[in-house]
Formats: sequence, C-alpha cells, structure tokens
Amino acid sequence: MTVEHGQSHRAVQSERHAAVRLLKALMVASVLLPMALFAITAWVDYRNFERITNERIDRSLDILHEHSLKVLETTERAYAEVNEVVRGMSDNDIRLNEAALNKRLKQIVTGTPQMQGIEIIDRDGHPLVSSNGLLTPGDIDFSKAEYFTALKSREGGTYVSTINAPRPGVPGYFISLSQRRPWDDGTFNGVISIAVPTSYFENFYAHISDTVDYFALVRADGHFLARYPVVSPASLLSFDDDKDFRTRIAHGHDYSIYTAESPYDHITRRIGYRKIAGYPLYVLVGVEWKAIVSEWLRYNINYLIFGAPLMVFLFAVLGLALRRTQRLYDESERREAVENALRHAQRMEAIGQLTGGVAHDFNNLLMIISGSVQRLRRELTDKKSLRLLDMIGTATHRGETLTRHLLTYSRRQTLTPEVIDLAQRLPVLRELLTRSLRTDIEINVEVPDTVCAVRVDPSEFELAILNLAVNAKDAMPNGGALSMSARPVTLKGDASEEGLSGDFVAVYVADTGQGIPADVMMRVFEPFFTTKDVSKGTGLGLSQVYGFAKQSGGTATVTSTEGQGTTVTLYLPRSLEQPQPAEPPLQAPAQAEAAGTVLLVEDDVDVADVGASYMRQLGYRVRSVADVQAALAALQVDAQVDLVFSDIMMPGGRNGLDLAREIGERFPHIPVLLTTGYSASAQDAARYGVVVLQKPYDLESLRRHVREAMEQARVPPAALGVAG
Repeated sequence: MTVEHGQSHRAVQSERHAAVRLLKALMVASVLLPMALFAITAWVDYRNFERITNERIDRSLDILHEHSLKVLETTERAYAEVNEVVRGMSDNDIRLNEAALNKRLKQIVTGTPQMQGIEIIDRDGHPLVSSNGLLTPGDIDFSKAEYFTALKSREGGTYVSTINAPRPGVPGYFISLSQRRPWDDGTFNGVISIAVPTSYFENFYAHISDTVDYFALVRADGHFLARYPVVSPASLLSFDDDKDFRTRIAHGHDYSIYTAESPYDHITRRIGYRKIAGYPLYVLVGVEWKAIVSEWLRYNINYLIFGAPLMVFLFAVLGLALRRTQRLYDESERREAVENALRHAQRMEAIGQLTGGVAHDFNNLLMIISGSVQRLRRELTDKKSLRLLDMIGTATHRGETLTRHLLTYSRRQTLTPEVIDLAQRLPVLRELLTRSLRTDIEINVEVPDTVCAVRVDPSEFELAILNLAVNAKDAMPNGGALSMSARPVTLKGDASEEGLSGDFVAVYVADTGQGIPADVMMRVFEPFFTTKDVSKGTGLGLSQVYGFAKQSGGTATVTSTEGQGTTVTLYLPRSLEQPQPAEPPLQAPAQAEAAGTVLLVEDDVDVADVGASYMRQLGYRVRSVADVQAALAALQVDAQVDLVFSDIMMPGGRNGLDLAREIGERFPHIPVLLTTGYSASAQDAARYGVVVLQKPYDLESLRRHVREAMEQARVPPAALGVAG
C-alpha cells in the first residue's frame, strides 16, 4: 500500500465514520429530545397536581377545624350552664336534689346531639349526679381517672381524655371533655365531665369524604380520638408513632403538609394537619398518594399516546438509514476482521488450553528435579558431580522460565497486580535495558507529564518490556534506536484492537530494525514460533508479552514495515487508583522461625518428599497427608500445628483453597501456605488473602513465603470465597 493510497483510505474511513456518527447522533436526539420535553411537562404537571392536592387538603382542614371548634364551643356553653345550675350548692345539696338535677342534665344532653352524657363528680372522685341517672356514688370512684387527676393538679381549661370504653349509660366509645368545678375562692371542688361519642366525628368525616379519603382528630401527644376510615376502636387506644407529625408539633408548627405512611393501614398519604385554636387538639386530612400519582399518570398518558408513535417512527427511520449505511461501509472490512480475529482467537485458545493442561504436571516434575539437586549438593563433593548438578539446575531453571512464559501466554499465570505509573516506571526501566542491550543501540524514552496509572504485575510488565527489547536488539544487528513511550488513549471497539473500548494506556516499543514480513505478522505472538536460529531464541518472548497484556485486561498489537522497523503496542486498562512509588524501599528478607510442626498436604509422593525435606531444613517437624479430607481429620485429632502447607490441586473433589477456607473457619489460629505448579484457583487464593508459592521453589523462596504466611495469620483474615 503506497503512502498516497493509505492517506486516501484514511480520509474515506474518516468520512464514513463521520456519517455514521451523525446518524447515531440524530437517533439519540430523536429519543432524548421528546423524552426531555415529556419529562419537563410531566414535572410541571406533577407540581400542579401536588399544588391542587394541597389546596384540597387546606379546604378540608378548614371544614374539620370549624366543625371541631363548634363541638368544643358547645361543650363550653354546657359547662357554663351546668355551673350556673349548681352554683352555691354543696355536695349534700346536689345529692338531695339528684332527681331534679338528673332531669336538667338530661335536657342539656338531649338538645345537643354531639354530647352523650354529663357527670358532676365531687372532689374525692365520686359521682354526684349524671344525665343518665344510673350512677351510684358508693360504687364508682373516678379519683384515678386520667382527666380527674389532670384537672385536680392544674387550674383551668378543658381537658380532653383518650378514648374510653363503653360503660352503663354510655353505650359506645367516647372521649371525655372535662373542666374543674371550683369553689367560690377558686379551689378545686370536683369535675364536670361531658362524654362525646367518637362516632359523632366519624359519621361527619364519612359524610364529607368525597374529596379526600382520610380524616382524624388527634391530641397533641399523638393519641387518636377519631379516625376515618374507621379502624377498631381498641387499636386507636394505642399510642401513635407518627414521627413526622410528632416532630413537627414538637418544633411548634401548628400547621403543616407532609407525606407519610399510616401506621394502621400502611397506606402512604399526603397529610395536612392544623391545631384547633385554644385546645391541645389537631385535625388531620389526607389524600392517598397512589390516587394522586394515578391521576397524574392518566393526565400525562395522553402525551405518550400521541408522541410515542411519532418518536418511534422517527427513530425507526433513522435506525434503518444507519443500518444500511453501516452495511455499505463496514461489510467487507468487518467480515475480514472478524474472520481473522476468530482464527487467531481459536489458535490462541487451543494453544493456551494445551499449555495450562500440562503446566501443573510439568512444574511438579521440575519440583522433584530441583529438590533432588538440592539434596545431592549436600551429599556430593567431587567437582564432576557438582558440575553435572549445575547443568541439571540450569536446565531446571530454563524449564521453569519456559513454563512461566507459557502460563503467561495462556493467561493462566498467577499475577500480583499493583497500580503503577508508567510515566515514572518507563524511565526507571531504561537503566535496566541499558545493561541488557549493546552499546550501539540508542534507547529513547518519552512519557507525558500526566499520570498514566495501570494495574498490572510489575514483574511481568518488566519482563514484557525486556522481551520486546531483546527482540528489538536481535532485529538490529548493526545497531539502531529503541524508542519507548506511553500515553493515555481511548479505544472505540475497533477490530484492530481486538474490539476493546474504554480508557487505556498505550505503551509503544519501536525499533529501527529489519521489520517483519507480511506473511509472518499473524503468527508473531504464537509460542515457539520464531524466525531466529535455533540457538538464538525459543519463540516465547512475544507470546509472554501478548499473554501478559491479555491477562491484564488489554491486548498487544504489532505493526511493521520491512526494512524500516517494528512497533509493538501494549494496551493496558487505565486505572483511577493512586499508583505505587516507582522504586519502593528495599527491605531485608525476613528469616523464618526454625521451630514448630508443619502439616504437609500433597498427593504426589515425590513432590511431598521434596517439600518435607525443605521444611526439615528450616527446622520444622513434618506430618504428611494426601488430600483435604485427611488433612481435616488430622487437625480434628491434633490441632497443635504451626503451619498447613498444601498443594492447591488435590484429588477427592476439594482443593487447597477449600482446605484454607475450612481451616479459617474451624482453626483460625493456624496459618495456611498454598503452593501450585498451575491452578485456576491460584488467583482466587491470592485475591482472598492466602499466600501462594509457585512451583518449582527453592529453600530460600519457601523460607520467605513461610514467614509471609505466619505474619499474615496475625492479621484478621479476609473472608474466603468458594474455590472455582
């Protein structure tokens, strides 16, 4: 492809993308604009409905206030009339004229339907006379009654009692409106009590319930005196726990409108209340919230009936235009990209599954070999044998490195990610590359002033950069330039970046070497594929780079022109977390305590033998079992264990992570150290806070991880999840 053709192709692509973006913007506008207009209109209507509801509540409160005040004023006139009738009469005089007074009180009650009875009570709480004529002074004592004790201790005013149960002469539930009957000098001489039936208020509320559905008469302390809809009178005797109402009146608000749920029928209502002037009483009016919303919805549904079909039609037309345009623009390119990506993904997945499948057994073999080498080093002393052991050790280390590369490629390597700033880390890596490359290769690093934070395993990232640098060195046998740079990018799901979208940090590693032929480009990330001589490479460098990027949530791409060089790009998801320091302070390795008992859980006899040998070298006594069930049984018998050291992959349907979780629940004082050559549960173990040691390991690595497991056991452990 010539430069002119490439520029023309990019221009066409840009125009096509602009056309698609315009159609998408129009589609979004065809939905958002009508919805925004509808939302604004609905909100305005809702406020109007709320205002109208509040006005209805206000009008109903006026009616209830006027009605309640009329009842109270009528009782006030009755008090005055009764006081006038018995003025100057002693208690004995009243008893002597009981029949005439009963008749007079009955006439007062008969003329006022809101009153059910009148009683005159002496200073000791015994009734003197009653409108129903059924009271026997020696049998009844009102001295403990609520209203009597309240009026005896205060000077004036009308006391409103809570609801009283029916009694002889007063057949229904009622409230008592009572006043003091004073002597001429103002001292307490008894009580005049008027019974007002609750049904009088309830019947009135039912009569005016055409505009609102809830009425109540409430004392200032929250006790209900009457309510509509009517509930069991016994339940109205209980204290009302309406916090909104009590809070408002406690702050001195004599009038308010609020929304609350009724403690009786659990219906949410818009409620208004008003204090009755001169009395510790409040009238309440409410409208069911669901009715308000339903009325508002019925009103606004008309907008949807007319507007929704038009919006859907316009959206469908634009969607059809967009679909046709995208088909014309993207059909051929998308098909080719999808087919290439599918073939590439299938090939990569097949190789990855094969790699992960053999990694565990291969690392166990390396574990046995490396452990045996360590044993023989202590037993053999002649130089020839030691040289052979060195060769075996070197080969074992190479095998470990190969397995690590393969696991990274197949995205099954156990990572320990940290948040690092690539704008700080790349300049630090320049020193490492200077020592690894030839002096005829110039190294350039360019990073932005902004933070380029990513969450990756720092060791695997450095290994990936080193692998790219080594590849670049081999591509520049006569010297050249290696450039590294990083910058934030936003991907948009293009096939060239494997469909990734979102915020990423792109790391570019470019050389001025020989370049890569076009027929090789699709295979550069495959493990063991290499164009180098047999002695110059394994073909795992770029596969490690690709696997690391994929396992970190990104990808790797390569572009190259023969004779002009190659650029490999790592796309790593950008992190918003605070990055770790570029060069954390070094700490001296901690030494493990050389004492105690270790429970070793390993199903491979040879691997268990190596692990037990290492533990004994660290000074531990070793008890060995072959599976999770045996380990739990051993701990149940004797839990005097200082550490459980277990493989993750185990027979019997339960793995090492299951064992760690069980120990955390049943034996929380016992530290757990897990090891694995490869296990899909290793990442889960690390994520849930269990220390994991990779096979093959040596004595020093085991010592460090034992100390880490011991120290971590002193911290309250995170909850372990179910192993995958």
